Order: sequence, then structure tokens, then C-alpha cells
Amino acid sequence: MKISVFAVGRMKSGPEKELADRYFDRFSKSGPAIGLEFSGLAETPESRAQNAAERKREEAERLRQNLAQGAALILLDERGRNITSEDFANRIAALRDGGRRALVIAIGGPDGHDPSLRDTAELVLSFGAQTWPHQMVRIMLGEQLYRAATILSGHPYHRA
Repeated sequence: MKISVFAVGRMKSGPEKELADRYFDRFSKSGPAIGLEFSGLAETPESRAQNAAERKREEAERLRQNLAQGAALILLDERGRNITSEDFANRIAALRDGGRRALVIAIGGPDGHDPSLRDTAELVLSFGAQTWPHQMVRIMLGEQLYRAATILSGHPYHRA
């Protein structure tokens, strides 16, 4: 299954980007052995619309244009479910084993995701009740994808 990340906003060069790239690289190297292929990260600029609802609609439309037919969608959102790393890994495996060919994990802009996306997502996921900077979310997502690959392959990286 091909896994891609869609992010509203651009990440500037620096240590945060380097760390996020390091985890995405680790995932891209460890995933193929278990049927998970990292197909990259697509960035889109934040909408410049005048109000939050319009900005979310515009950003949602850009995401829909990047969704392959039949792709599963996971949204990262502070109002989403807070699950364990094992549960995250198992949900990815269930999508893969259920015949899904693609998964897009989306990081929204400062206003969050449009309700229409929330209604169609396989999972709305939270990294906790606190609000995290975009750069940190990318790092945590990259690490959790790498961790999911290690959990599914039985690698000792994950110890609980």
C-alpha cells in the first residue's frame, strides 16, 4: 500500500525539517518489506481566503485533488481520537490487508480540516489534546509511521 502525506503549509529548512525527513526516510526504507511504500509528502500553501470556513473548504478541495480513487484518508486533528502506536500500526495493516492500495494522511492548516473531510476519513487522529506546531506534527507523524513499520515487522525499536 502506498502511503503519502498531504500537508497544508510549507516547512522551512532547519533542524525540524531534517528530523522529520530522517523519520520519513527510515519509514521509506523499512516499509517495503511489510507492504508499505512511502510515496512522499505533498505540500500546499495555506489558503488566503477571508474566513476560516472558506479557508478550510479551499484546502479540502486541494486535498481531494491529491486523493487517488479509492484511497483511504486519515486526518490529523486535535479533536480526533488519541490511540496507541500499536493501534495506529494495526489500523494501517488492516487497510493494507483489506486491499486498499493507497493511504493519505493529511495535516491541516491552522484552522483545521473541513467538516466534509472529517465525515469521509477512515480515522481522525490526534497526537493529544494540546495544539502542536505544524513542524512538530510532521516529526511526530514521521516517527509514528516508522514506529508502525517496526511494530508490524517485529523489530525491537518499539518497546512498551
